Amino acid sequence: MDHDTQQHAEHQHAHHDAHADHDAHAGHAGHTGHGDHVAQFRSRFWLALVLAVPTVALSGMFASILGYVIPEAPLLAWVSPILGTVLFAWGGWPFLRGAVDEVRSRQPGMMLLVALAITVAFVASWAATLGLAPHHLDFWWELALLVVIMLLGHWIEMRSLARTTSALDALAALLPDSAERITDAGIEHVAPVDLRVGDVVLVRPGAAIPADGRIVEGAAAIDESMVTGESRTVQRAAGELVTAGTVATDSSLRVRVAATGDDTALAGIRRLVADAQASTSRAQRIADRAAALLFWFALGAAAITAVAWLVLGTPEDAVVRTVTVLVIACPHALGLAIPLVVAISTERAARGGVLVQDRLALERMRVVDVVVLDKTGTLTRGEPAVLDVAASGDLDDDAVLALAAAAEADSEHPLARAIVRAADERGLAHETATDATSSPAVGVAATVGGARIHVGGPRMLAERGLEPVAQADAWASEGSTVLHVVRDDAVIGALRLADEVRPESADAVRALHALGIEVVMLTGDAEPVAHSVAGTLDIDRFVAGVRPEDKADEIARLQAEGRTVAMVGDGVNDAPALARADVGIAIGAGTDVAIASAGVILAGSDPRSVVSVVELSRAGYAKMRQNLWWAAGYNLLSVPLAAGVLAPIGFVLPMSVGAILMSLSTLVVAANAQLLRRLDLRPDRSVAAVLGAR
Repeated sequence: MDHDTQQHAEHQHAHHDAHADHDAHAGHAGHTGHGDHVAQFRSRFWLALVLAVPTVALSGMFASILGYVIPEAPLLAWVSPILGTVLFAWGGWPFLRGAVDEVRSRQPGMMLLVALAITVAFVASWAATLGLAPHHLDFWWELALLVVIMLLGHWIEMRSLARTTSALDALAALLPDSAERITDAGIEHVAPVDLRVGDVVLVRPGAAIPADGRIVEGAAAIDESMVTGESRTVQRAAGELVTAGTVATDSSLRVRVAATGDDTALAGIRRLVADAQASTSRAQRIADRAAALLFWFALGAAAITAVAWLVLGTPEDAVVRTVTVLVIACPHALGLAIPLVVAISTERAARGGVLVQDRLALERMRVVDVVVLDKTGTLTRGEPAVLDVAASGDLDDDAVLALAAAAEADSEHPLARAIVRAADERGLAHETATDATSSPAVGVAATVGGARIHVGGPRMLAERGLEPVAQADAWASEGSTVLHVVRDDAVIGALRLADEVRPESADAVRALHALGIEVVMLTGDAEPVAHSVAGTLDIDRFVAGVRPEDKADEIARLQAEGRTVAMVGDGVNDAPALARADVGIAIGAGTDVAIASAGVILAGSDPRSVVSVVELSRAGYAKMRQNLWWAAGYNLLSVPLAAGVLAPIGFVLPMSVGAILMSLSTLVVAANAQLLRRLDLRPDRSVAAVLGAR
């Protein structure tokens, strides 16, 4: 974006924030309060439509165009002037107010173009009504139609921009509603905001930690995925730091509070999101640019028309021709060209599982040349899965898995659930275990079929003096979790668990490459895990071990290289990067804060939907350009003719013909926008179309 355009967009953005009740800038970028603006434009449009019907029907010029006769009644003659005045003052108020702001900012656009047309039509119509000007300057019908159509366009646009969630509110919701503070008198329930540094809190299994702190008693597997993006739980014991919002999955802890409120890591992420959202550049709408050009075109044409007819004709001819030029210079189609495409695009996107929160993000997607993908929950399923089983001794793989599932059946640990799920998927029946015990960071033990079965990691093997299976080192080097299965005192096999790559991810990466888009993966996981996933999916480059603030920095670094970046993620740790990116795309199955930080949401978890967004953006932009040319084409043709360029050969465009051209232009724009409905945005179809076309 050039400096002047960006400066104008920032001015409009700031003005809209300063005047939450101001309708005029409803078309500029999404904020909270859009719901109110949608309601205002909806009610304004419907009332204007009701007033416009008798205004148009009882307008003398409109009646002459269609060839019907208005009954002779004195009161009927004043219906159009009175209702037309209401339409001008009340229905046209958003445009008149917006025109003042565009004049102040010295950046003419759609508001000024509309205001110019309705003001000239209003003044000329009253002059004709009072007998001060020729009767064919009665433009009440044109004024009414212009106001109604422009209000319709802005209502459609505002509805597409409305946002219903808040990233910052969603971040706050990660904290538990209450905390259990330990005192000399026992345990008391308090709100997290009432905790003080030095307090000791009890965190029960499955509960979220209410404040940043250090463990003083206990050990547990902590789910830190909402902060780090790491899919595996992390073992934390006494003396180690834990973060507010993370979850103790399997054991209770006592934590001494080290930071509260604005000093917590969660609050830091909150600030990052707010800063990134505030710094996101806002592209000026292409319709405004077209309107600015048409404004100067209309003024220039009107000035030339006035001078030419004063010299070559009569003052009356000069007034009639000049007014006609200024009124028809605002094409109705231009007011609908963009909103119609946006409305149909967002509707088609929703049917394809893509929810558009910010249409500017959808517009920018067409020029994205780098897609940055979070790994956990985006390219992968975001939960551990059993990828391999290695049996040793006299049992086969299924028997080893069945024994492990029996021992883990009563555990709620994510790895235990993955083992049980894998056995169920293979249709393996497992016996009921008895005398089950668990030890944090070691594993579980249970009696199954008369044998003592142990399932655990390296520490379990070390405690029992046993050797790992041959495949264990290779699996571990790739970042997988390796659990061994021991029957009595002998290793009978091992399980390889890791965050499973989605089967759709490979197609998504290949299709993005086919579209000329580079693919980058950012992840909080360790280097071996990231390297394995990147190699499997043929990703161009990756960065591993990334903290939340580093992800936003990586996005900024790519932007500094002149790249246009789309970020795809699903966790709190992705929220700052989603807000920083040129286009933020949230996986709908992810957290509320990630969804609220993004301009585009994928309702499902299929990464191929990113390809659908690119295809929709490019198709929508093509329709916008086509519609703008159709809308502007009406002006380029009708304005010179209305000005009288063909008067020397005896032809001057009649107002009736101008009205027909205006209507045809609007119909063409509407019909062209409807062609977007042919797009099939189902992820598999979009990928197949891209790969099949190349």
